[in-house]
Amino acid sequence: MAQQVGIRELKNEASEIIRAVREERAEYVVTYRGQPVAVILPVDESSRAVQIGQLLAASRPNDDFWARLNALGREINAQWASDKTGVELVAEQRR
Repeated sequence: MAQQVGIRELKNEASEIIRAVREERAEYVVTYRGQPVAVILPVDESSRAVQIGQLLAASRPNDDFWARLNALGREINAQWASDKTGVELVAEQRR
């Protein structure tokens, strides 16, 4: 399981954290105000370029993601029962 490290701790201990990733194969979840914002993972030297490409591709939404999101939006819209918009309902909840 990955360890969590806050952004300030990462700033102050970057060298030690990167050493642990490199030498101990440690994994970190970087947090900002307690919320995950990034992941630090070790990369194998033998397949470095391929792994980096795969990690970056996996972290970005692709066309299939957007198609599924649009289909979900259409499904929600078709079943929407309120005269108010989603924005109006959220605004009411914040009051």
